Amino acid sequence: MQFIKNLVRDEEGATAIEYGLIAALIAIAAIVAMQGLGNQLSTTFKKVSTEMAKGN
Repeated sequence: MQFIKNLVRDEEGATAIEYGLIAALIAIAAIVAMQGLGNQLSTTFKKVSTEMAKGN
């Protein structure tokens, strides 16, 4: 019975899970931001390539 009481009071596992969830959310936000930036860069390079091809 004492073991179960100790498990209920122990919060280290919950803290580790919370940190894991925070890290996962940060990773998802970074991936989304990088995808958006990648799309913008791709569009910019296509425009530059088109303009350089016109100049020849």
